[in-house]
This record gives sequence, structure tokens and C-alpha cells, in this order.
Amino acid sequence: MRVIVVGGGVLGTMHAWQAVRRGHEVVQLEREPQARGASVRNFGLVWVGGRAPGVELDTALRARALWEEIGDRVPALGFRTGGSLTVVRTAAELAVAKAAAEAPEAAARGHRLLDTKQALALNPALRGLTDGTLGALWCERDAAVEPRTAQRALQDHLRTTGRYTFLGGREIRAVDGPSVTDDHGERHSGDCVVLCPGDRVGGLVRELAPELPVRRVRLQMMQTAPLDERLTTSVADADSFRYYPAYHSDELDRVQPQPPVAAEHHMQLLMVQRADGSLTVGDTHEYEQPFGFDVDERPYEHLAAVATALLGRPLPPVRRRWAGVYAQCLDPTRLVARHRLDRGTLVTGPGGRGMTCSPAIAEDTAKELNW
Repeated sequence: MRVIVVGGGVLGTMHAWQAVRRGHEVVQLEREPQARGASVRNFGLVWVGGRAPGVELDTALRARALWEEIGDRVPALGFRTGGSLTVVRTAAELAVAKAAAEAPEAAARGHRLLDTKQALALNPALRGLTDGTLGALWCERDAAVEPRTAQRALQDHLRTTGRYTFLGGREIRAVDGPSVTDDHGERHSGDCVVLCPGDRVGGLVRELAPELPVRRVRLQMMQTAPLDERLTTSVADADSFRYYPAYHSDELDRVQPQPPVAAEHHMQLLMVQRADGSLTVGDTHEYEQPFGFDVDERPYEHLAAVATALLGRPLPPVRRRWAGVYAQCLDPTRLVARHRLDRGTLVTGPGGRGMTCSPAIAEDTAKELNW
């Protein structure tokens, strides 16, 4: 077949990957010269630990396996194992971590509760763990890729097949069966169309799917200069328990309130070291629109303080700050919002699960469309 994929982010690119590996020809269109949305403005985490039991966890585990498989073929993805440590400092946080480590699906996630000495041995860069820390929840299955370059690396590999074309700077104006027309007036005809519009859920997307159950979420993040030592795992603080369904429990209800700035901005600390040694640190969540057009300095100050405490040393100088927006499906029974088209489908709304689950979401689409 000839498959037309609209959207150059990680979800669209993974759909292109699934189509090409099944022997089809793919034309992928992106409104920007290259993707600039949530797919490049994230941690690059393949985050298995926090996923909800059931379909969501199964999808994340399948995606984790696919990421590793694709990473073997495309080393430029920067796929690496390493797991994650979620640091706990209070008895209530420790109870949440203990419940997660004893849950029925803990073995599948690679969850294990470590004491402070064990956590420090696993990640010696976290020298601050000796100061008031009770332990950490280890998730062995978590991994990471390089988000700023992952899409381009996948596209470069797909070009080598001779069955893949990427067209940047093409915004779609119309969808007619398995064909689309872009804002250059060019019509791209195929046998199947997949739309992955990211957070752009107005305009043409609203015309095609007016009742799409999604909302947009804004976040703030930052990236430092290189740290002069290796951070062997991804790192989270216990505030992250609040934002991932795997940790919802009676124990979580007894965790102390967040500091005012963290509560106001719905914050957690996540920290991932990039291939060049720099640290990606975040993040916030803003749900009410209209979103602010600027970035607020107070969340950055809070994140820097928490990261500094965990490292036991000053955070390297911040080199970049940014905001991003992603689309999140509001239907709790679904990972993404899907809308069937004439000989195709629209897929959006993975929310914060996009980088983790996109390979398996695309695989599900391929099966659904009988590629």
C-alpha cells in the first residue's frame, strides 16, 4: 500500500515506521520543517513504572520492547536502559513506594524498594540521598531516548529503504478518503491515511472529529549544562507519585501536601541525563486555558532546589528553558483518542504517555487497519 502519515512527531513517525517495516510505501507530512512540539520538548523517558495496571501497562511494556528493538537498528536514537529511582523522604512516601513494590504487577515493572545505601550504590551521583532520605523506589524497566533527535534518526533510517518520503512545511487543508491536500495545493494520494496532529486539535481536526475527547496540557522544563559525572538512572521525587496512576492508593492519600509553588503548578521532579551529559529537569502541568504565553520562574527555582538537594551539589548552569503543550485523552478507558476516517484513522491524545507508548500505539493502529 501507499500510506499517507500526517504529523512528524514521535507518534506519526512511529506509524511511518510500522508501515515501512510491513513493506508499504510512506509519505509523511509535517506542518513545520521538522517536529517542534511535545515530541521534542520532553524527557525522552520510556516510563513503564507509573503506568496504570492493565492495558496501559501492557502497552508500555510492549512499547519498551519495541524501543529496544528499534534502538538496536537505529543507534542514533540513543536508546539506553538504566531504570529510574523515585526518592522518598517521609514515612508516608515510603508507604506509597512499599505498596508499589508489593503490587501484583511489580515484577513486570521491575519495581523494588531500596534503602538509602542501595539507592546510592545504584546511582552514586545522588550524594544528597544521605541527608534525610528513607530510600527509593527502583524501576528497572524504565529507559530513555534522545527526544530532540529521535524523530530525525528514525526518518534517516526509513529513507534508506527507498520507500519513505518526508515532506516538511506542509500543513494539511483537506482529507478526501485516503488522500490529503496540503497548503501548497498539492494532493497526496494513497491507500490509507493516518493523522497524528499532536496538540493541534482545532481547525481541520475539529471538522473531522468534533467530539474528540481530548484536552491540551501545558508544561515547563529546562536543560542544564553538562554534569561532570554520570547519572546512571533517571530520577524522580515522590511528588511524581501524584501524577502516575500506578501509585494511586490509600497510602497516597496520606502523603503530606506539596509546597505551595509545587501545588500551584501541579509539579513533580523528573531528571534525565542526556547523551552530552546535560540534565533535562521538569516539570509543571497547566490545565486551564487560555495558557500563559510566558514562563514562570518560580517553578524553575523549586525544581533547581529539589535537584540540588538530591545531587548534594549545585545544579549545573541552566542553558535552556521552554514550555510545551501536549494533547491528553480524557476517556479513562483509552490510551489515545481514535477517530475512524474513510480508509484511515486519526490518532491523538497520548498525553504524557506519548514518548513511552508510541511504538505500541502505532503497532495497534497497524493491526487495526490490517497493514
